[in-house]
Amino acid sequence: MKQLKSKDLVRLGLDKGSHAGLALDILRKHYKHGDPKEGLALLQLVIANPGDYHSHPIFGPLAEKLLPVEEAIVGQKHALLDAAMGYRSYGLDGIDEATIAQMDLAMRLPVTRGGALMPDAHLGYGLPIGGVLATQGVVIPYAVGMDIGCRMCLTIMDLPASTLTRDRDRLRRIVKENSKFGKEAFDKPMEDAVLDRAEWGELPLLRDLQGIAQRQLGSSGSGNHFVELGLVELTEAAPDLGLAAGSYMGLLTHSGSRALGATVAQHYTDLARLLCQLPKTASHLAWLDLDKAEGQEYWMAMNLAGDYASACHHDIHRRVLRALGATALSVVENHHNFAWREILPTGEEAIVHRKGATPAAKGELGVIPGSMLHPGFVVRGKGSPASLSSASHGAGRKYSRSRATSTFTRSYIEKQLAKADVTLIGGSPEEAPEAYKDIHAVMAAQMDLVEVVATFWPKVVRMDKA
Repeated sequence: MKQLKSKDLVRLGLDKGSHAGLALDILRKHYKHGDPKEGLALLQLVIANPGDYHSHPIFGPLAEKLLPVEEAIVGQKHALLDAAMGYRSYGLDGIDEATIAQMDLAMRLPVTRGGALMPDAHLGYGLPIGGVLATQGVVIPYAVGMDIGCRMCLTIMDLPASTLTRDRDRLRRIVKENSKFGKEAFDKPMEDAVLDRAEWGELPLLRDLQGIAQRQLGSSGSGNHFVELGLVELTEAAPDLGLAAGSYMGLLTHSGSRALGATVAQHYTDLARLLCQLPKTASHLAWLDLDKAEGQEYWMAMNLAGDYASACHHDIHRRVLRALGATALSVVENHHNFAWREILPTGEEAIVHRKGATPAAKGELGVIPGSMLHPGFVVRGKGSPASLSSASHGAGRKYSRSRATSTFTRSYIEKQLAKADVTLIGGSPEEAPEAYKDIHAVMAAQMDLVEVVATFWPKVVRMDKA
């Protein structure tokens, strides 16, 4: 690819100016380590039919430049409501004004039908993390988020809880060998039925992403994603878990849909912002109509990404349990960056977006983690209409990542963890326990939303940067 010149691209039909230069930059950036023939073949298709590629994640900017002016996409303009629709906030004293203002803005969309703000809420892009938003007939990619289908998964296993206090080095080794983070991937990813789904062949975007999805299967993202072995405590029997009261060993994971979800999210957010013209302050809340092709495409891709995220968790749990020689007694899992078709308390159907919020319909089980130092909780939803049957997805950040990095040191964190008998593999000051809100205060603020079934105490924690 280094030997490719602008004049070579002019022969394909591009002009000598910005078009050829932009195409060359794209090819050098995205196909530097790949097959240059693949990039050139796709470029020829873009040149021949730019209208079909205006929202392509790689060649979209070039396709836009190649479109005749009269063919350029001009989206429909929408005005915001003069005032925000009313909504319920939980743990309001722990939520900053910027986050509240961001939620207020979402509640001024003309398509909004309801909303709620969870006690772990903090500033995000578009919708706040911890925001719940119901819309009519449309889906908002950035109200789902970049990490589509990010989720929790807890396996309670048949090993005695005392295993956590014996041979900690062995547990550390097993967790490290059977989990991958960030840019890491397994040399031989496991097979999973999600990779054989028909949806991969139905959209060019998904076809392009199937290969990296296969390579990343079973791996976790960076940031606050983790794999943890810990102590699960039930103070009373839980028939819906199939467990008696007692102490158990558990495996808890937090991760999402990796490159697949991020690419789908960015692609359809860019498309939504072209089709749905909102005031600049609300542009990240642009939506796609679900009765149109673009909305249906995103809905299909979002659901595939969610199922892929689930498959990644199952892969991790299979690997770790196999290495431990353990069997699953019970499994609890839930998405928290997703959109669902649901019936609102008013009786109308809506699309309910939960960006960093846990589904909590009556009787529904979920997991709300704390931090590597503080407990997480298995919860049972109460189906609160005011929260649109939702709860927090964790403790929520108190410090930004940059502030946490400048405030806490690795040695300080390790001393804290040592006192609590927690072994950390990887991680960074960004994820310092004190960078998060008090999980007990967060849980107290949502007593009307969920009841606690079990408590999870981390003991061996693996994060990125190991």
